[in-house]
Amino acid sequence: MVLFSVTKKATTPFDGQKPGTSGLRKKVTVFQQPHYLQNFVQSTFNALPADKVKGATIVVSGDGRYFSKDAVQIITKMAAANGVRRVWVGQNSLMSTPAVSAVIRERVAADGSKATGAFILTASHNPGGPTEDFGIKYNMENGGPAPESVTDKIFSNTTTITEYLIAEDLPDVDISVVGVTTFSGPEGPFDVDVFDSTIDYIKLMKTIFDFESIKKLLASPKFTFCYDALHGVAGTYATHIFVEELGADESSLLNCVPKEDFGGGHPDPNLTYAKELVDRMGLGKSSNVEPPEFGAAADGDADRNMILGKRFFVTPSDSVAIIAANAVQSIPYFSSGLKGVARSMPTSAALDVVAKNLNLKFFEVPTGWKFFGNLMDAGMCSVCGEESFGTGSDHIREKDGIWAVLAWLSILAFKNKDNLGGDKLVTVEDIVRQHWGTYGRHYYTRYDYENVDAGAAKELMANLVSMQSSLSDVNKLIKEIRSDVSDVVAADEFEYKDPVDGSVSKHQGVRYLFGDGSRLVFRLSGTGSVGATIRVYIEQYEKDSSKTGRDSQDALAPLVDVALKLSKMQEYTGRSAPTVIT
Repeated sequence: MVLFSVTKKATTPFDGQKPGTSGLRKKVTVFQQPHYLQNFVQSTFNALPADKVKGATIVVSGDGRYFSKDAVQIITKMAAANGVRRVWVGQNSLMSTPAVSAVIRERVAADGSKATGAFILTASHNPGGPTEDFGIKYNMENGGPAPESVTDKIFSNTTTITEYLIAEDLPDVDISVVGVTTFSGPEGPFDVDVFDSTIDYIKLMKTIFDFESIKKLLASPKFTFCYDALHGVAGTYATHIFVEELGADESSLLNCVPKEDFGGGHPDPNLTYAKELVDRMGLGKSSNVEPPEFGAAADGDADRNMILGKRFFVTPSDSVAIIAANAVQSIPYFSSGLKGVARSMPTSAALDVVAKNLNLKFFEVPTGWKFFGNLMDAGMCSVCGEESFGTGSDHIREKDGIWAVLAWLSILAFKNKDNLGGDKLVTVEDIVRQHWGTYGRHYYTRYDYENVDAGAAKELMANLVSMQSSLSDVNKLIKEIRSDVSDVVAADEFEYKDPVDGSVSKHQGVRYLFGDGSRLVFRLSGTGSVGATIRVYIEQYEKDSSKTGRDSQDALAPLVDVALKLSKMQEYTGRSAPTVIT
């Protein structure tokens, strides 16, 4: 057995190690600076209760992006030095963010141990590679992201840190091979357990969904399927679930080999970046082959999803509403009913209408999955989602891209259960249009202005807040821009008081609410690694079923005009067009 010793390394603080909504994200070159990663990891260990570190089991894995393998070895050596009893690592350092949450919550080692938390190495949907992004976040014992009370403590520690502990003489562990390696240190044995993380995740999915009914759907000659992992970690799970378990053809998988640089692409499942899938589904300019019936994509760490039908895009806001509306009859896990539903504030109000119609508890929370986690831990929420392509349920405490795909396949399987031999299957588009006919349609788009000067972005937001003091002036201005837009009846800066722990989150986005149920929302995003990102959310509600089939751009054009002129977007940012439209 290899013996190791503990070294105390002197260090000084780095500026800017404040975790955003999803951990700390910076360029790889920043993380590669001597002591940079080590400072953040030690600050995290120091922020946790002693019993969650000493003698504990922690998970260390991620989406496999560039620098992950180095980071796993560094964190493992620091865990050993800080008295951690064992580290669980996904084979090749690969473990999707939802699988990490599942592993924390579900996995029990041979000796009965369970994990108390995890370092997840991901920058989610941001690009990877030597000059691109890296990220790290800590998840707690419930499988969810660390709450603000913990991330604030981590940040405070990063500003005063003077030393970190590391077992420099601990050899690197071969994380490509499944197995347990045992070492011995000053506080006793230390294990590194490398395992196949797909096993626990698939086991959990089988307790939620009826795999047999989905298998029958995929076996129908009329049903064709396509899944694009964008060279992220989802590819590992897609092969096991869709091909091996559900019988899909291997040719239905696109970009399902995980790569450190995501194949040079941007692993963000939207209409801009998932270009190959978009073309294959008949939504691109060059499409001339008959598209599959169903398509889906994932981001780098597999917690986000995009759902497509044949020549048809499902907005994430509609997706969560449709899953909630159909969950009880289509998904065995929910057969006894939903405890409640929730959405992030910028997400369209499509879910609100479903909740009202089905008499469900409903919550509107700030952006950040930890807010859903609190509701779920308290037994108040079953299904939740956000407009940024995140959907999930209380089976774990993260959004879950593959879960969302299986949920849609379950709904399609249920709708077609007596029709698999018929002339025509019920399609994704049929389901969405039927939903609009029942609940109305929330025309919706998001404009992202990325890497904007941070000062200019703050000025723009401050101006939007100050304008809210006189709604009559705002409405006068709006009527000058577009006379065909409803009046603003309320405007505020969104603030959330958590019904579970009473904590208050302020400055969560600027809202303008219109009399006809439409909304404009402006938000600064915390997920980029450079500059600021301004997100503008534009939503037009239409309950007249004869008008729910309009082209989305036409329906939204008046509100888009109002949003850009009201905010003086070009004046403040110098941008004549957004970086991304979703």
